[in-house]
Amino acid sequence: MKSLNTRTYWRSKKQPVSDLWPTAQTRLRDCLRALAWSCTLAFAASASAVDGQPKDEAEGHLLAAARAIHQRVLTFDAHADIEIPDKPSMYVGADGLSKVAVDKMHQGGLDVVAMAVAVGPLPRNEKGFAEARRIADEKLAAVVALTENADQPIQLVKSSDALVAAVGDGQRAIVLSLQNALIFGDDVAAIDHFYAQGVRMFALTHMGHNEFADSSRPLFNAETGTREAPAEHGGLSAKGRTAVQRFNELGAVIDISQLSTEAALEVISLSRTPVIASHSNARALTNVSRNLSDAEIRKLAQRGGVIHVAPFAGYLFDSQNPEIDAGIRTLRRKAGIDEDYLYPFELYWEIGDASVKTEFLTGVRGLLGPISLDTMLDHIDHIVALVGVDHVGIGTDFNHGSGIPGYIDASDSLNVTLGLLQRGYSESQIGKIWGGNFLRVWREVEGARSDYLPH
Repeated sequence: MKSLNTRTYWRSKKQPVSDLWPTAQTRLRDCLRALAWSCTLAFAASASAVDGQPKDEAEGHLLAAARAIHQRVLTFDAHADIEIPDKPSMYVGADGLSKVAVDKMHQGGLDVVAMAVAVGPLPRNEKGFAEARRIADEKLAAVVALTENADQPIQLVKSSDALVAAVGDGQRAIVLSLQNALIFGDDVAAIDHFYAQGVRMFALTHMGHNEFADSSRPLFNAETGTREAPAEHGGLSAKGRTAVQRFNELGAVIDISQLSTEAALEVISLSRTPVIASHSNARALTNVSRNLSDAEIRKLAQRGGVIHVAPFAGYLFDSQNPEIDAGIRTLRRKAGIDEDYLYPFELYWEIGDASVKTEFLTGVRGLLGPISLDTMLDHIDHIVALVGVDHVGIGTDFNHGSGIPGYIDASDSLNVTLGLLQRGYSESQIGKIWGGNFLRVWREVEGARSDYLPH
């Protein structure tokens, strides 16, 4: 077994060599990606060429340096959705597989992914609560099945020590997270049930408010033409405040992504330990409700927390461009959904006609470009300049609409390291961004657990 800090390879020696070679389809896909990324790489190579060093040689050195760093550091994705086998999804890769499939993690050198037991909007009544629990149980079962598949070896880890041990042994790993306290219904005690199932990260909201907290994305009611009040609870409810206390007692990481600003700030203040945002970008660069303001980021950092940046076009586009705004509004009117929006894709789920929905989503994606990995790295740069490199990470939101040129799925993970190296980040800094910062938070959270709980 190699220690995390000294391992020199990203693939397990136990992995059959044949499994590491992509199919012809994958090779073609990767070639196309490489072509799209070549302009960035060429720029970096030219900038690195000194003393008459040939450009192709400089390019090779830069790529080799990035690969070596990528192999040595912990690479952790703080948020990806769980795909249910045999259930069609518009968000999976072009190959029909999860964007964080084990093979793609191997290809991209991604060590660990936090898979979210996420539930979307449902009625806030006993029937809706029961359906949310059913969906959550189905997703938990899918993760268990994945970890029991000998052909796709990956471990479920329930502690920071287990994560370090798995990565040090060259294995892929999953950390379970839960998103949306709607799954709890109105029962705080349900937290313990999911902790016992292996969940170690908890986010209180998704789309729409629930019994615990206000969401950054209040739901629109198509039947009445009205939207939920922006602040039903004014942040957290009494149940939400109790939940924060229970997360601290259990040693579970609290995730503020999707919370309203008031709720996020309240969680940060109440929690005895640092919290994270698993997939949120900088609102100062892209003004949508899902991103964090500079004030939220500063307070998060002051308490030792981490914001994980996502390659999601809806959180990265130029929100100040009036032409993009006008185009989005036109597409929304044409699709028959509310023209006002908190983020560009909002309410697509209200579009009943499948062809109209596809046309809308395709149209919005076309309007938001050009967005590339460099755009995501701009958000990292902003956060680093604001609060320092100890408070930023990566959370892709893969399998839920995320993916941009240069970072389409987990197999592209090396490109992030390459891009950070191009921008002057050191190996130590890259290691913090890729996973070191999250590991620090998790260890601190575990260390503050109540004494009466088993460690």
